[in-house]
This record gives sequence, C-alpha cells and structure tokens, in this order.
Amino acid sequence: MKLAFSTLGVPGMPMADVVRLAAEHGYQGVELRAHPEEPVHPGISALERAAVVEEFRKGGVEILTVAGYVRAAGEGEDRPALDELAGLVELAHDLGARNVRVFPGGGGQDPAVADATAARRLGAAAPHAADLGVRILLETHDSHRAGADVARVVGAVGHGSICALWDVMHTWLAGEEPAASHAVLAPYLGYVQVKDIASAEDTTPLALGAGVLPLRECLNTLDADSWVCWEYEKRWYPGAAELPGLLAAGREHLLGAGAPKQ
Repeated sequence: MKLAFSTLGVPGMPMADVVRLAAEHGYQGVELRAHPEEPVHPGISALERAAVVEEFRKGGVEILTVAGYVRAAGEGEDRPALDELAGLVELAHDLGARNVRVFPGGGGQDPAVADATAARRLGAAAPHAADLGVRILLETHDSHRAGADVARVVGAVGHGSICALWDVMHTWLAGEEPAASHAVLAPYLGYVQVKDIASAEDTTPLALGAGVLPLRECLNTLDADSWVCWEYEKRWYPGAAELPGLLAAGREHLLGAGAPKQ
C-alpha cells in the first residue's frame, strides 16, 4: 500500500514544509489542493511549477493528484468547465502528477441529465488528458455519492483516461457497503481517499480509527500496490486537531488496518 495525504489538511502550507512532513512520516505521495488560496493552482507560472517539481524531487515524494473543483455535471455551458479542466490537466502534467480530481456537482438535477452532462464533458476532456498522460478521476461526492453513481458515469464515457476516486465517507453516507463500492468501482478505480468522522451528523475530521467509518473493510478490498490518500478536511473545520501531529499514528493505523490482496 502506498500512502499519501491531502494538503486540505495543512491549508496554505509552503510546499517545502509539505514535502518534509510527507518524507518524515513515511508518506510516499501528496494530493495537492489546487485552489487560488493555496501555493499550487493553475494560475502559477512555469517557473513556479518547475520549483514545485524540484522540491518534491529532492524530498523523494510523489505528487499524486491535482485536486480541482470542476463540477463535471454542473449546470451551465460546457465550455467554462472544459477550459477549467484543461488547465488542471496541464498543471498536473507540468508537475508530473498522474491524476486530476473533479467533482460531480449535479445538484438537484434529474440524475439522467446530470449523468449525461458529466459523461459528455469528461468524454470531451479525455483525449487531451490522454495526450498529456493524465487521468481525470470523478470522485464519489455530492450528487453522485455512491460508487454505483460514479461507475455509471465513468462506464458511459468508456475511456481509459476517465477513472474514479473512491471517497469512503461519501459511499458510507450513501448507505453503500464497502464491498459493493469496490465491486462497481474496481474497473475504473484510480485510488481511495480515507478519513474518519464521529457520525453522519458530525463530519468534523478525526484521527483515523477514532470514528465510525469502515476503514478496515474498505482497505481490505484493495490490491497490495494501491494508493490510499488521507483527506483530513482541516480547511473546512479550523477547530479540528492539527494534521502534522496525527500523521505518524495515521500511517500506522492505515498499514495495520489494511490487509491488501496479494
């Protein structure tokens, strides 16, 4: 199992410090939140991108993903979403990241309409992503919380550069068992995001293993070389404990909880 953490847990932290945290605590990768309030986003220059690449190279840490905020099924014209997605794909390519994360964002639309919009946009973005060696991962989130929801869209696209990101909190909130989530997502699965929370009503981030999410059951479905990323949502819960102090125990919990298939 290869481990990463998201910079959502260390909002605004300079990249040198992010790399140091990952290397010191045994995390092989980092998921970079790509937003203008963060150090890395599509608006940074070529020189800034090269500096980020060098920082991670020196630390021996991989940039796993550029985590963007495109709503693949969002209402409105396709072009703004496609332009934003192209910028994220190009940023990922420049940073040497394998993945770009997008949300469904279908809101209250009819599910069939939301599915069709997401599949159309992702299909349109797929050739550019393939040319640059980047995968676009649709996350189990918001309007498409269950693995079955995301698998329906990704399967409809039918392109190797369009894959799935399994956020275990959202599939659990959807009432989907881990084995069922994995069964439908496995043909398309990029990697898994883990976290822990107290309850469906209180999603304040907790240390891994301190909450109710079925982390062991999720991890036990994975192959031995799978990537697992801890998405600790400190950015949205400023009162939560600081992530750096939790990283060592989190790593041990993940390695102990998972018994990946050989």
